[in-house]
Parts: sequence; structure tokens; C-alpha cells
Amino acid sequence: MITLAIDTATRTAGVALLRDETVLVEYFFNLSVNHSETVLPAVHQGLALAGIGIGGVDLFALTVGPGSFTGLRIGASTVKGLALTTGKPVVGVSTLEALAYNAFECPALICPMLDARKGEVYAALYRANGEGLFDVVMEEKATEPGDFIDRIDGDVFFLGDGFHEHAGLIRQRLQGRARFAPPNRQWVRASSVALLGVKRYGKGEMLDVSTFTPRYLRRSEADIRHAGKP
Repeated sequence: MITLAIDTATRTAGVALLRDETVLVEYFFNLSVNHSETVLPAVHQGLALAGIGIGGVDLFALTVGPGSFTGLRIGASTVKGLALTTGKPVVGVSTLEALAYNAFECPALICPMLDARKGEVYAALYRANGEGLFDVVMEEKATEPGDFIDRIDGDVFFLGDGFHEHAGLIRQRLQGRARFAPPNRQWVRASSVALLGVKRYGKGEMLDVSTFTPRYLRRSEADIRHAGKP
């Protein structure tokens, strides 16, 4: 099975092309450019290098949130366009779960944490279940970091751009129970999105291509301003 995965949920972006569980092509971008400038060209180039036409893709996978409102919309519109053109299924993967996959072999609790701005983080708590997926220990949410940290019981491994600003608080509150991922594991990888997507597809967890929307966890600034108008 050929899987094409796209991640545009955060400041980074990625595209991966897999045959079953083998990564054929992967692009990762951490650049100060709009994701629309990198992702679709990477899709076309990756398919060309692999000698696969868009019609040869069997499954599309993408990060559906939480994350950047603009980034998530770019990913959703890109995948919808490709899926509607080809008629192939789409699977959505949590951004935090995809990030946690970087520490899948970790025996401790895994806490992916993304910067949500305004002093908040997007965070969740997982434990690898040995079947290629995670058991959810704490559901993903937009939260004040101290409130989330105080609810953690046990040793925990942190990943993501959300823990850097709060590393001192984490160390203080968890008293030696916290470990932190190295720089190469701080970002979502599109290959992780693909691998998790294949697992979700095997369980029949597909999205309705026409109606699915990103999972934002909170309202955008534009929505808040609009709601405040008389």
C-alpha cells in the first residue's frame, strides 16, 4: 500500500511517501515560509522521484490538530483536493500523537507539548501500548502548563517546542521525574503521520473527505473578535 502523508500543523511542515511501512521519500521543512510554498511542490517532486503517479497513492494521511489555524487549513485543503481528485481514503492523525511517535520506544509516560501561545500549551499524555499505537493517559487539551504538569504521576518524557519555555517549571514540579527529547526529536515527522495513519486505516478510522475539519481545541483570534462584535 502506498501512503502519502502531509503535516502542516505547526511551524514545521513535512511530506512523506511510504510503501507499506517503508519510507520511500520524506521532506521536512523548518523555514520561515508559508507551508503552501513547500508542501505541494514536495508532494509532486516526491511522487516523481519514486516513479509513482498520484493515482498510485492508496491512502492519504494528515495531522488534523491541534496546531496553527492557518497551517491546519492548508493541510486540510491540500489533502481534500488530492483525495477528491483520486477518490482515495483519508485518515486523520492527532498532531500530538504524531509527535509522541518520536519516543515510541520510551517505557515512561510520553508528553508531547506544543506552544499554543498566550502562555498556554497544547499537551497530552500517552503510553505506548506495544501495538503500534498509544493508550491515552490524559486527553489532549489547550492548557496552562503548570496545571497540566501538576496532574502527571510518574516518570515522563517531554517532546515538542512547548516545553522549552517551561523547562524550569517542569523540573521544579516533577523533581527528577522528567526527561527531555534531543533536538532531532522535537518536531513532527510526516513519516510518523503515515505510520500512524496506516494503523488507523486498518481499524477503519477514516475521515469523510467532504466534511472533515481540523481539530483546533480553541477558537481563533478572528472568531473571538467576530463573536465580540455587536
